[in-house]
Amino acid sequence: MALWCFYEYKTQLIMTNTGLILSAITLLILSHSALADNTKVRVGVLKFGTVNWELKSLKNAGFDADNGIDVEIVPFAGGDATKIALQGGEVDIIVSDWLWVSRQRANGVAMTFSRYSSSVGSMMVAAESGMNSIADLKGKKIGVAGGPLDKSWLLLQGMARDKHGLDLAAENEIVFGAPPLLAEKTLSGELDANLNYWHYCARLEAEGFKRLVSVEDASNALGASGALSSLGYIFDEAWAGENEAAVVGFINASKQTKALMKESDAEWDRLASSGAIKDKGAALEKLRDRFREGIPTRALNDEIRDAEIIYRVLSKAGGKKLVGDSAVLVDGTYWEGPGSEL
Repeated sequence: MALWCFYEYKTQLIMTNTGLILSAITLLILSHSALADNTKVRVGVLKFGTVNWELKSLKNAGFDADNGIDVEIVPFAGGDATKIALQGGEVDIIVSDWLWVSRQRANGVAMTFSRYSSSVGSMMVAAESGMNSIADLKGKKIGVAGGPLDKSWLLLQGMARDKHGLDLAAENEIVFGAPPLLAEKTLSGELDANLNYWHYCARLEAEGFKRLVSVEDASNALGASGALSSLGYIFDEAWAGENEAAVVGFINASKQTKALMKESDAEWDRLASSGAIKDKGAALEKLRDRFREGIPTRALNDEIRDAEIIYRVLSKAGGKKLVGDSAVLVDGTYWEGPGSEL
């Protein structure tokens, strides 16, 4: 009798465990099936770029799956590499500016631009420098991230010339260089002022530096009427036509992520704790605040109108070396298809 009971118990145990295993396998199959139903969207980004913050937040919150897509973050060492990957079909989306998109369209390559961020750089100076306007830069040693054709540099030169009669390039010592190196030289006092990308400016603010004039100030002084998206998600129109639901899903997922990052300080703390953001304390807070300021909120048509104005300014200042063969912003540069006004 005891032996029979033991065998019955063992049989029930095996059946129970088998049921648990089968249930687990079923869940895995269903999960895999759900993922398989989501369209893969490959996004090429700089390995340590700030776009990773939004994409990692998007993935963590599951906003891609909620919108029927599966975002794959594909890291690259440089911006040129992401552009080559997009043109070669290795990725579906990258981040760049509308200037590059317009130039591609002028060359017959139908890329298009969906707004990502209007966060722009600024001319940074020490709080105790005594400088209060762009006119005070005369005779100073200025660091400029990028090169002579950097669009932010061209816009600030235009503002200085038109509003103050100051030729920044001719009347100052200009040092071109990589953003992190120039930020260090600014901190050490080797430079009187530094025009840098927005996130390096935010870190300088955390160290007590101030924004003398921003690129947005320069754009507005030269004809724009508000914040202009400096960067956007770039994709090929042919791909968008074949994957309309994925385009709408990605744009909507990005919008949901921005809403989360705008409202939740805890999400920024999570990104920092996970290592996605290396900054802590005051620097993290400044990065958070400047990122939030750069979330696009303007009507699309207003932005396109301003982009056309600023494009003409840049075309005149930088010539064909900057804009290529078109003196005006090429139609279709901004994505106006499904999801564009989400």
